[in-house]
Amino acid sequence: MTNTSSESEPKTPGTKLQISKSPKYWGPVAATMWPVLIWVAAQVVVGVLLLAYAATQHWTDKQTNAWLDTSVAAQFIFTLIVESLILVAVLQLLRHYKAAVKVIGLLKPRLKDVPIALIGFGAYFVAYIVLVAVAQQVFPSLNLNQKQDIGFQDATSVLQLSMTFISLVILPPITEEILFRGFAFTGFRRKFGFVIATLATSILFAIPHLLESKGGGGLLWIAGIDTFILSFVLCFLREKTGRLVPGMGVHALKNFIAFVSLFILQTH
Repeated sequence: MTNTSSESEPKTPGTKLQISKSPKYWGPVAATMWPVLIWVAAQVVVGVLLLAYAATQHWTDKQTNAWLDTSVAAQFIFTLIVESLILVAVLQLLRHYKAAVKVIGLLKPRLKDVPIALIGFGAYFVAYIVLVAVAQQVFPSLNLNQKQDIGFQDATSVLQLSMTFISLVILPPITEEILFRGFAFTGFRRKFGFVIATLATSILFAIPHLLESKGGGGLLWIAGIDTFILSFVLCFLREKTGRLVPGMGVHALKNFIAFVSLFILQTH
């Protein structure tokens, strides 16, 4: 998986992102199609595997549903395998396109990624507060109290909280940045300017989170707004640094704060 300098266009002033013009690399269609297929297929495959396991235990549908809904171990296994399949799928796509991982910004962490991530998180937080306030004025019926179904509600022990931490704070920031700000954004950016590529990536990223309302409460608009703004900041970091690690840091910090709020502070 190699990428020669002859395949990259000169850097645009003010950005470190380099977009390959090689015809063997992917464009907007693949950038849309593959993330959706990978995201859905990974969850379906793992869901079937867990159902197959439940069948070997001769559980009833009620027992199976209770296990999937309340077992922290089952939810951890589901998340771990799903995220692993997503990562493997993206790496296989890069091999198919004969692209090195650096093409999608996957480079070694650097010390200066830390302050960049902290600044990025601050920008995300301010933008989120402002946009939510604006959205409330424009759409007074916007429900800010909808709960997101992230699972792990029964996590109380150290082991359960450790599995929850890995599932929410470690794995998603890595795989989602590789899939969306890495593979998808790179494909959109080959054809479009930064703004359109960022809009496309952010919409693609926000849509799944709209469907995570707890208890079937309809579309989870507040999560959609949140992830859309987050993606905008992460795409900006990807554009300006040419790297995924700063965005992973922002993503992980956001999820860590949510983890502490939901699973540490509320249980003490």
